Amino acid sequence: MISGIFHSRYEDDMALRRTHAQKIRLVILVIAFITFPFFADRYSLTLANQVGIAVIGAIGLNILVGYTGQISLGQGGFMAVGAYAAGLLTLHFGMPWWASTLIACLFTALVGVLFGIPSLRLKGLYLAIATLSAQVIILWVVTHWTAVTGGNDALVVPSPTMFGIKLNKDFNFYWVVWSIALIATLLTVNLFRTRFGRAFIAIRDQDIAASVMGVDLFKYKLLSFAISSFWVGMAGALTAHYRSIVTWERFTVDVSVLYLAMIIIGGLGSVTGSYLGATFMTLLPVLLTNLGRATKDTFPIMETILPFLQQGVFGLVIILFLIFEPEGLNKMWKNAKDYFRLWPFSY
Repeated sequence: MISGIFHSRYEDDMALRRTHAQKIRLVILVIAFITFPFFADRYSLTLANQVGIAVIGAIGLNILVGYTGQISLGQGGFMAVGAYAAGLLTLHFGMPWWASTLIACLFTALVGVLFGIPSLRLKGLYLAIATLSAQVIILWVVTHWTAVTGGNDALVVPSPTMFGIKLNKDFNFYWVVWSIALIATLLTVNLFRTRFGRAFIAIRDQDIAASVMGVDLFKYKLLSFAISSFWVGMAGALTAHYRSIVTWERFTVDVSVLYLAMIIIGGLGSVTGSYLGATFMTLLPVLLTNLGRATKDTFPIMETILPFLQQGVFGLVIILFLIFEPEGLNKMWKNAKDYFRLWPFSY
């Protein structure tokens, strides 16, 4: 009697999906993603696009925090770099949206490397403060460099088009954002099957031991900042093209905290956790808002306390996950899979 999962070939052992159940779930998920926009209304498509952008940003932040162990509170600032760079290149240089997005991502990666230099000497809380300073500096430049960014005024970005089709329509943008999310997922998963990814994980687990083994800490820390900032810049650039309006209010320190909460709640060091956390934290305020609207006739005070309720629930959710399930939603999903895989011997 065969018990467990066994492979007789290296190709099977190295596959991204090793079991039939995983392959079946993947097929079902792909079918759901493809058919969803044809049945969803505009509101649902808007939420799906927001989740897609959040997934890309969360994957980028997870590369730095979850896989490399470098804490960052500058997510909002790096997204602002990507958004403003893409918007300015499209507006003033007439670049197509895809070219401006790619250049904006590369520029954001360069900025990420610049602010990642202190990571060689700083760790933990000190590094968090350093990246928080990046958030403050970037927003200060955005709001005060009036000749380039327009200062506090909104930057209006031309609508992205391809073959004469406007891509910032909800239905059209769905295919763009989720295609890029798929590319980010595949590249990230395979990144940690290479020596670069293994070096990141070694630094996270114990940087001194990694250094003794020959890992160049400075090189790989800067590389993790660059790759992370690239995808974070992608999220910012997609936000600019989707909304067609770029303002600094979209990239405050609250956004940095929100994305950090996404990967904590979803699961640090997990691409699946990035998906789960981004979906959960994007839809949670929507669910609370809809709940408040549904109960405002019965409880008129709900309309007044709803903003405070959202903030309270936001903080409470983080605390509860840190106490009861530090590994996040990804661990809960693994537990559920293991239960059914091992049933009736799930204990």
